[in-house]
Amino acid sequence: MRTLGLLALLALPAFPQKDYIKANYTKYEYRIPMRDGKRLFTSVYTPKDTSKQYPFLITRTPYSVKPYGADQYPDNFPKSEKFVKEGFIFVFQDVRGRWMSEGEFVNVRPYNPNKRTNQDIDESSDTYDTVDWLIKNIPNHNGRAGIYGISYPGFYAAMGAIDAHPAMKASSPQAPVTDWFIGDDFHHNGAFYLPHFFRFFTSFGIARPEPTTKAAESIAPEFPNGYEFYLGVGPLVNLNEKYFKNQIAYWKEFTEHPNLDEYWRVRDLRYGAKNAKPAVMTVGGWFDAEDLFGALRLYEAIEKNAQTPQNILVMGPWFHGQWGGRDKGDKLGFVNFNANTSDFYKDEIEFPFFMHHLKDSSDKKLPEAYMFETGANQWRKFDVWPPKDATPKTLHLHAEGKLSFDPVRAGDGFDEYVSDPNKPVPFTPGITKAMTREHMVDDQRFASMRPDVLVYKSDVLEEDVIIAGPLKASLFVSTTGTDSDWVVKLIDVYPDEYPDPDPNPEKVVMGGFQQLVRGELFRGRFRKSFSKPEPFTPNKVEKLEYELPDVLHNFRRGHRIMIQIQSSWFPLIDRNPQKYVDNIYNAKREDFIKATQRIYRTASQGSQIRVLTIR
Repeated sequence: MRTLGLLALLALPAFPQKDYIKANYTKYEYRIPMRDGKRLFTSVYTPKDTSKQYPFLITRTPYSVKPYGADQYPDNFPKSEKFVKEGFIFVFQDVRGRWMSEGEFVNVRPYNPNKRTNQDIDESSDTYDTVDWLIKNIPNHNGRAGIYGISYPGFYAAMGAIDAHPAMKASSPQAPVTDWFIGDDFHHNGAFYLPHFFRFFTSFGIARPEPTTKAAESIAPEFPNGYEFYLGVGPLVNLNEKYFKNQIAYWKEFTEHPNLDEYWRVRDLRYGAKNAKPAVMTVGGWFDAEDLFGALRLYEAIEKNAQTPQNILVMGPWFHGQWGGRDKGDKLGFVNFNANTSDFYKDEIEFPFFMHHLKDSSDKKLPEAYMFETGANQWRKFDVWPPKDATPKTLHLHAEGKLSFDPVRAGDGFDEYVSDPNKPVPFTPGITKAMTREHMVDDQRFASMRPDVLVYKSDVLEEDVIIAGPLKASLFVSTTGTDSDWVVKLIDVYPDEYPDPDPNPEKVVMGGFQQLVRGELFRGRFRKSFSKPEPFTPNKVEKLEYELPDVLHNFRRGHRIMIQIQSSWFPLIDRNPQKYVDNIYNAKREDFIKATQRIYRTASQGSQIRVLTIR
């Protein structure tokens, strides 16, 4: 089973070193008071060598700082050997309302720009108060602090950079939770990431009334086949009745906001990004199924608004958090990157960043954008992202499944398929229980053989085509229903003679492999506004445009470029009833109807994918 939880990789630390930590560090546990009187449980590991002064390196997490007990040390320390041997004061904190910390936990607690009293708190103020206490109470520090974290801790690392304490000099949000409505984790363009939410909140969402060292047990049932299970759930309203049973308080809060309203706007991490103060290095993975959007868009927001001394973006060929654990980052699924990208990142990028800002002892100059080019499998450096010399180009959809950079010259036409929400297109070729990390690069031949998936393929490429930056789908569509989803997938088609892996225990055929490079869904009701959804008029042609997250991918000479379009991606995304209802979370079984979908490819109504290319 190839599955991925929201932060599974944080359980895979850099290297086993318990004996080294015990011999060279002393562990302390504190309950650090915040301005409103609540105390946050914090573990601090200080070097035993007191002949030097050290900076603080902080992680704030909702996932526990265990093991608890001043004499209990983790079997594996969550930082690389270089950091541990160099010497830092490592600080790990349970965030407000989680595990052993006091107070109320709030999911993606909004940034509060108007903190006037001691009762006005947010994650920014909790970080500020933590740093202030550390500076005043922990000896042998050099007056500087840095913060980092992956996924939800990445959200807290970014919050720690906003209105930061003067001692906070560097922040590295990694795969940061940024926007839970448009592109991260549980919504993509307003559509619901069903199995990801279900798997995560059936344990994380259970209330913790008092501080505790014990994890809540998941209330999710066991099942062998996620496609069958989630289809059997029926309308989303059944989730609470059948499984949550009012134990997941966040479900009610979540489903009461089906559109982009103020609730979601203030929870967008970019809301306070203009007030980021320290140097920031945002890190993400090209194949992160959870928080790819967050890394790209947080960097973009800081670049536009903040006045930080340095703003860096790093993107590797990684699934969620892969760079932070033991995994080499040399492959994903059947796609091989031919390099230990994780160790390269930790040694040549992350370590120099913190050494420079916290110790003034690294002369390694990092570029603004350190990006891994998939396809060619090489690291590249850019002065800005997207690259300033990128050339806009357009991939046009043509008759007979052709795809070309040449525009449609004349004639009219469309392609159509019937979308049945009771027989949705699966998101992966295999049987899975949950969202898989590998689906981000899965072979799409299974989908291209379905009658409800449109396929457009280029001629064999005569030279490399490197696409760099965001993609924009611009489609002319119609539906016989009154609501619809549209999925666009950018695919690298390997040559027929491409060699199989050796060894090849799974008997994969790489010749003609259709590697997903980027896929994204758009819920059509939001085509004019995420705040004010509108139904479609049956059979009326409408323009639908949306952005797909960035890529840096080299379609090599001899390969082909493919676009696939479909209206379901199940159970990765919940089913659109295809009959407009005010709130899909309250849809009834009878609302789910078949619809005929058309994609138009005429000279005046040409469906296309706009890209940026570089040399």
